[in-house]
Amino acid sequence: MREILHIQGGQCGNQIGSKFWEVICDEHGIGPTGQFQGDETSDLQLERINVYFNEASGGRYVPRAVLMDLEPGTMDSIRSGPYGQIFRPDNFVFGQSGAGNNWAKGHYTEGAELIDSVLDVVRKEAENCDCLQGFQVCHSLGGGTGSGMGTLLISKIREEYPDRMMLTFSVFPSPKDFEAEQSKL
Repeated sequence: MREILHIQGGQCGNQIGSKFWEVICDEHGIGPTGQFQGDETSDLQLERINVYFNEASGGRYVPRAVLMDLEPGTMDSIRSGPYGQIFRPDNFVFGQSGAGNNWAKGHYTEGAELIDSVLDVVRKEAENCDCLQGFQVCHSLGGGTGSGMGTLLISKIREEYPDRMMLTFSVFPSPKDFEAEQSKL
């Protein structure tokens, strides 16, 4: 099987990623607890389920996902959301300080302190794959964690897995939002 490892970072990346998992779970008939609730008579929903999910004990499906942020707020929101219990608890990697919408903090300081923990989870998930096809990253290009730590993570993954596909969903801030953030600085 050709597996994909999904990584979501920062507030924007985690919000988009959270919705991604809701849609993927719905398409494959996976309920909020990870149990298959789809059509038992059709093989279509389970045909390529191993691309994004690992099958755990008791027939439970767990997303092959790493969730990262430099502050715990978004992680708490995901955990308390409709599909929050589907993720492996060890795959939530977060700090306490945040990046304060500052790319340099996400890339060079706070993000650099947390990046090894994120890479450990990435390696663990990659090692559990039969044939890792590549990585899918959701992050923003504005703010601090998604942009700064996101680009740091992408470069580290490139170094470690140079022959694997890299797909990014990089959200660019609107000029209006960007100007509003700049005026706060």
